[in-house]
Amino acid sequence: MTMSGAPKHRILMVEDESLLLEVITADLEDAGFSVLQAATAEIALNILEAETSIDILFTDIRLPGQMDGWQLAEAARSLRPGLPVIYATGFSQTPPRLIEGSVFFTKPYRAAAVIRAIQSFEAGPKS
Repeated sequence: MTMSGAPKHRILMVEDESLLLEVITADLEDAGFSVLQAATAEIALNILEAETSIDILFTDIRLPGQMDGWQLAEAARSLRPGLPVIYATGFSQTPPRLIEGSVFFTKPYRAAAVIRAIQSFEAGPKS
């Protein structure tokens, strides 16, 4: 039996830029988080429907497919009320539609800032 302390938070990272996805995933894993990856909102929703232990959704706004990150976050919240959401975008023609209790980053962002945001969700109220 290993004494690893608190269980790792599982983050669903939705990003279609594969290089950025790999870099941020590596940084998050180095910080002790478990990361599931999706390149589209549709894949992310399938994961949210099938995978019980997702603690945080981290999504790009501009995604290939039928849904953007705003729509994904809204759909994710209908499946899982209270799911913390982090948005990131380099450019978005649509006005922001941040859901309550979410965090927004513009690209380029630093992994350290994302990690701080995740830690702020851990410390914050779960109501």
